[in-house]
Amino acid sequence: MSRYENFDEFFASNEKESISPFLTPHARKWAVNLSLKASLLAAGCLLLAYLCYFIHLTMAYLALSVVFFIVGTPALIHALQELSRKTVNIDVLMTLAALLSVVIGSPFEGALLLVLFELSSALEELVETKTKSSVHHLHKLSPRCAFVIGEKGHLIEKSIRDITPGTHILVKAGEIIPLDGVILNGRSYVNMVHLTGESAPIAKDVSDEVAAGTHNLDGSLTIQVTRSSGDSTLSRIIQLMTEAADSKPKAQQFFDTFSELYASSIMILSLLFALTLPYLLRIPFLGSEGSLYRALAFLIAASPCALILATPTAYLSALSSCAKKGVLPKGGIILDTLTTCNMIAFDKTGTLTTGDLICTGCTHLYGPLMNSNKALQVGASLERNAVHPIAKAISRLAKEKELSLESIEDFKAIPGLGLQGTYQGSPVLIGHRDFIQQKLGKTFTLPESIQVSAYLWMEESVILFTFQDQMREHAKDMISFMKSSSMKTLMLTGDHAVNANPVGEMAGLDVIFSDLRPEDKLQKITELSQSHQLIMVGDGINDAPSIARATVGISMGKAGSMAAIEASDVILMHDDLSLLPWLIQKAKSTRRILMQNITLALSVILLATTPSLLGFIPLWLAVILHEGGTVLVGLNSLRLLKK
Repeated sequence: MSRYENFDEFFASNEKESISPFLTPHARKWAVNLSLKASLLAAGCLLLAYLCYFIHLTMAYLALSVVFFIVGTPALIHALQELSRKTVNIDVLMTLAALLSVVIGSPFEGALLLVLFELSSALEELVETKTKSSVHHLHKLSPRCAFVIGEKGHLIEKSIRDITPGTHILVKAGEIIPLDGVILNGRSYVNMVHLTGESAPIAKDVSDEVAAGTHNLDGSLTIQVTRSSGDSTLSRIIQLMTEAADSKPKAQQFFDTFSELYASSIMILSLLFALTLPYLLRIPFLGSEGSLYRALAFLIAASPCALILATPTAYLSALSSCAKKGVLPKGGIILDTLTTCNMIAFDKTGTLTTGDLICTGCTHLYGPLMNSNKALQVGASLERNAVHPIAKAISRLAKEKELSLESIEDFKAIPGLGLQGTYQGSPVLIGHRDFIQQKLGKTFTLPESIQVSAYLWMEESVILFTFQDQMREHAKDMISFMKSSSMKTLMLTGDHAVNANPVGEMAGLDVIFSDLRPEDKLQKITELSQSHQLIMVGDGINDAPSIARATVGISMGKAGSMAAIEASDVILMHDDLSLLPWLIQKAKSTRRILMQNITLALSVILLATTPSLLGFIPLWLAVILHEGGTVLVGLNSLRLLKK
């Protein structure tokens, strides 16, 4: 089903005619890369004209006329449109140069200019299309309709724009989930590779959240919609990627402002040279050695096509490569800024750590001595009935030690306090300190633990279990890379030093700041930003102010809060810290290739302009140098598409 209801809606979308649903498949096939096909056809006609020039002059000029019709007519129309807007740009310069070539009796050079200019424009369009392929692909992922479950269970197909939060929809196996929601019924594996870059299917069950654009693999799901189509995860990603592609770094802003003034200046200088060279160099006004011919060669050689193309193609290629890796910078300017940063700060829980606890200790506190494995076995037997992170940590450790679990009788969960039951005829309790203290009364006062902890009571013995966040995979290697790149590494966390220091030391951080409230984090970031270019990486609501204040804020897109994501400059869609070194290297590569592009473009201009005025570079060679430089800049930028 088409995502557009009528032709006017498609026309207003500004998308290419080649994807129009209102064309026949055969017509759409011909419309793909139409400008490239036209320029190649014109190039063939130009080659025929050159061959016929020595055989049949009339046939040569007939083929030349076809060239001017195919590529000259669109160029002239476009130039007139620009002039009607009182804009003088590269398109106007090239069209003027082609027309003047005919006037001075060099139509073959004019045709060559038009063909090469149209060919380079078509290649530029291909570069832009390739670099924006991620956005186009995400648009294709977004279904336009969904099956709403009616009051009597009937399925009603509706546009996703008309579906409000709270509506129940059915997503069949093999379909793309159209809207964000929570699973009410069903279980399935889903693939989120297009959203997060995570290729492994993820199991989803009742009460799990699912995102629009996720591929439902093997089960039928009943989903309660939680966000409208405009606010869905997929829509936000598309919006972020579009804004990133449209935001212009400083270099590009400069060249955009500079291009119109430069184009006008080149036209004035060309006219000045055409009028003054006969007197300065004692050459004729017309002819292949005349001042008009040389001024025309100068105009073409000095045109800054490659210079203007140098920046947008580099940044668009880099942004597209980032999107394919699941990294979303909010614009090319962020890549510029990343290359200047010399300090990086991390939140702890959910950023350097996964938020999943691991059991780190089992300490006897009171009563008859109990074997630690026995305590762990009893604790795991109780906790297997719970879903708390502490329960998962104890159960995981018992499984790693291959301890068998026993049945618990009279099991009961006390909300907010812990669990109790009977183990082999003896009462057992596990949970919060206050829960166990009630059992002990005044016989013994349990110490307060500043670590994440749980207390086990059994047969008058008390055992303390302590826990620690699990370090994210690649976190240590990532920090080692940052330090090797002369970046100072810090942790800013609200956790107590007892919890924060072991994680920071294990990760190899330079400085650890703990016991920080959100306002303390913000103040610390503000202080550090006065003397450093600072990156802040976080995930929670409490990190959002600090992320916004840092030179570059980076959020965890999968586990992070919406506040942190909105405040950040870069989003790591699948929380992979190993992508931070990759991102910084990509930013440096972008800067390097941008410098190469600018150097190449300026070299062509500087090396070709003066010789063209002196008559050493003929018009046809000026055309080839100019357009060749433009094509090379585009191809060089495409190197950034490599992952």
